[in-house]
Amino acid sequence: MIESQPCCRHCKKQCVKNGRSKSGAQRYYCKPCKKYFQLNYVYNACRYNTGRWIVSLTIESCGIRSIARLLKIAVATVVRRIKKISKTIQRPFFILKGKEYELDEMRTYIGNKGRLYWIVYALCKDTKKVIDFKIGRRTAKTLQRVTDTLLLSEAKKIYTDGYALYQNLIPKEIHCRSSYRTNHIERKNLTIRTHLKRLSRKTICFSKSREMLEACLKIYFWKRDFANNIS
Repeated sequence: MIESQPCCRHCKKQCVKNGRSKSGAQRYYCKPCKKYFQLNYVYNACRYNTGRWIVSLTIESCGIRSIARLLKIAVATVVRRIKKISKTIQRPFFILKGKEYELDEMRTYIGNKGRLYWIVYALCKDTKKVIDFKIGRRTAKTLQRVTDTLLLSEAKKIYTDGYALYQNLIPKEIHCRSSYRTNHIERKNLTIRTHLKRLSRKTICFSKSREMLEACLKIYFWKRDFANNIS
């Protein structure tokens, strides 16, 4: 009986055998996309879909060490994979003009509770999708980096809370200060704190670097649009 050859995970074309690895596992080679792979790996991090599992566990309130225990891989590998995946994710360019947005900031800390940072982000009222976000101090410079994105998209209306700095950054004709109009983004704040372990209020998990916090937020906000690039 002739043994059937597996298909490539990338182009779905049939592959050919190409020797064996150091552990003795059979290697395969895909001629169209010129990639090598194995069906079985000694180290779990090399297995197919490990990246997808890391993403799923990250947004389901699992910490870095929890993910490492569940997948039986090293903590450093989890950190490295999250950073690598986040680099493939960019801010969505499909910003529609003439829309209404909600804008708010969420407090957290990096390293220790004395180093306070704010996550400033904007939510589209129609689609409930996050358009842009920035991490920094609660200053006009940090807020402006998000408000400029909304102004370039010719926002019809921007709803914020009563924070005074917004008055100098958003034109009066499109700015609305109302706690009732920001109910969606306020609810989003609670959802984010529930789903991301490092942002939960009562937990021993926290962000040690700004890069890692930004990487996790990119995955949480926009990972669905780049799911095909994760393996």
